[in-house]
Amino acid sequence: MRIASLNVAAARPLLIKGRSVMTGIGKRPVEGAVALGPMGLAGDEQADLSVHGGLAKAVYAYPSEHYPFWQTVRAQARVSLWDETLPPGTLGENLTLEGLLEKDVCVGDVLRFPGCELAVSEPRFPCFKFNAAMGFDHAARLMSDSGWCGFYLSVKTPGTLRAGEAFELRHGPREVGIVELFRARVAAQRR
Repeated sequence: MRIASLNVAAARPLLIKGRSVMTGIGKRPVEGAVALGPMGLAGDEQADLSVHGGLAKAVYAYPSEHYPFWQTVRAQARVSLWDETLPPGTLGENLTLEGLLEKDVCVGDVLRFPGCELAVSEPRFPCFKFNAAMGFDHAARLMSDSGWCGFYLSVKTPGTLRAGEAFELRHGPREVGIVELFRARVAAQRR
């Protein structure tokens, strides 16, 4: 398991259905060591702290294994070309991870990196900004249906992170899985 890409962004305005909305969803890869504090990565911002960011959601991780799916559905929606690569960070994640899927993660698990530790806190739930970032109106629904949501991490031990670093998963109490928590909340919202 490793960090395929480390991504940050400053919050900026995005035009969504005729109105300007602040967002930090369009993350871009960065090179070298990046400082990690209790509220997240240096150089990264979230626009709406009621749903993203803060101590429990300081860092957002997303599996790179899901990227081919998103590239395909964007091409089917005619917002990109079939062979157009979707850059890391497009889904708003700080950490594009290789080798760790939502089904393998529970709340309380710890990701141990050479320079810090992060604890799994909860799944990410898509909002209207995700649709705009992906370029089509059903992106949030596809994330909800697939369960490919990624997960938030709190900072257990501050330090540094860098793209390419390997990490180790240390299991916590294994009581609440990310996928189960995500599906329960999605089902409750649809009632």
